[in-house]
Amino acid sequence: MNSRLIASLAVSALVVLGTSGCALVSTQATQLQYSASDGVNIPHSGPLDVRNVLVVTEDGVDGVLVAAIVNTTSEPQTLNIEYGEGSDKTSEKIRVPANGVVSLGTDETDALPLEGIDSALGTNLPMFFQSGDSEGVLYAVPVLDGSLDYYGDLLP
Repeated sequence: MNSRLIASLAVSALVVLGTSGCALVSTQATQLQYSASDGVNIPHSGPLDVRNVLVVTEDGVDGVLVAAIVNTTSEPQTLNIEYGEGSDKTSEKIRVPANGVVSLGTDETDALPLEGIDSALGTNLPMFFQSGDSEGVLYAVPVLDGSLDYYGDLLP
């Protein structure tokens, strides 16, 4: 009698493990962080969250920066952005109010003009993002054109 009980428990355990074994060892897709749009999210840029960043250009020479910058702190913060190299390096600053959002490229806020990006369509533009006391991060930002209707109005 005990051997039948042990055997039925062993078979039940094998059925449970066999039908759910993959879920035990694989990562849940809903737990993975990723950029869900055309732009990229900038990790570790400081107290500000920089989301869905992309550059829209027509000729690869001048463009505009589109992004959402979120300040979850109770103090106003400044996002420092740099692009270009050597003597062509350009710096921009964006002030974000406490517990506020600045959405570049919307009806409320124009996209940030970027001059002399020298990046071909479909490539990535290296840009440096820093806020607060963080060291900042260099990140590759996608360069897109205005062929999609919702980017056409943003062209410089």
